[in-house]
Amino acid sequence: MLKLGNLKLDVPFFQAPLSGYSDRAMRVLACKYGAPLTYTGVMLDKIALYRKAFDSLYVRPGEDEGPVGAQILGSDPETMSIAAESFANLGFDLIDLNFACPAPKVLRRFSGGYLLKEPEKAIKILQYVRNSVSCPVTIKLRTGFDNSQESLDKFRQICQGAVTEGVDAIIIHGRHVKKLYRDISNWEIISEVKREFPQATIIGSGDLMDAETVVERLKTSGLDGVIIARGAIGNPWIFRKTRALFGGRPKPEGPGLTEQGEVYLRHYELIAEMLPMRKSVRYFRKFAVGYSKHHPERKKVQVDLISAKTRDELYAAVREWYGVG
Repeated sequence: MLKLGNLKLDVPFFQAPLSGYSDRAMRVLACKYGAPLTYTGVMLDKIALYRKAFDSLYVRPGEDEGPVGAQILGSDPETMSIAAESFANLGFDLIDLNFACPAPKVLRRFSGGYLLKEPEKAIKILQYVRNSVSCPVTIKLRTGFDNSQESLDKFRQICQGAVTEGVDAIIIHGRHVKKLYRDISNWEIISEVKREFPQATIIGSGDLMDAETVVERLKTSGLDGVIIARGAIGNPWIFRKTRALFGGRPKPEGPGLTEQGEVYLRHYELIAEMLPMRKSVRYFRKFAVGYSKHHPERKKVQVDLISAKTRDELYAAVREWYGVG
């Protein structure tokens, strides 16, 4: 069991917030296949200040989802606290503060991973948010802004401040901001944080692309849990497989072609509830890479799925390659 404030998860892994991916559609399927907690994609704090735009995002957690966390991104403590309160009032079960995003457009706004340069401001944001909501609050970090000792010291300063403030969990991706997603995630640094703050809930992230790796990290890192990010894109089955292996059971077979096709179309239809037809087909293409990896004709399937421009063309491709639809 993993405790995040008043949330009790029955397994110590869950789906990460993924910008541009972990919308309601992806969350519903992750929950169906065993994720005990899912998140929105990262959302700008200022969205909460504009009610009309806020209402149009289809971000409200649905009855067919389990616990859902809202991840927010910004640099002003007061605005972040207002956003956190708004999302909590919408029914989200947890607030996660993004101090990790390495996207250049985010860094130019002095938010996300940039805040690893400003420990005092990061802790002030956490303080303001914790005072504005009663649900659990977590923070997402990378291991520094760059590979300098000064950057590592500031990262540890944020960890120390967050623990002092009673943060419900620190989620750490094992790369610094400048590294983006290059090279291998450094799990030893994350484990060092757990050894330094054994009383805190420390959760690791990075390169968890299959169930075997997830379970191995849980067994060897000494952490309280892990969060599955890119490994869940087009692959909700990773949660079912990880549950089995973590519980000492054989990894389930499959998924077979019929199940793949059915889930693919279910994912698309959930997106189509939110977007107009042509836009929904274009938006869905980015998931095709993940889903097609499970097919024995991966490259051919991927080309056909990405080439579809309408709902009918998408269904025709799924019928051809998966026999459903």
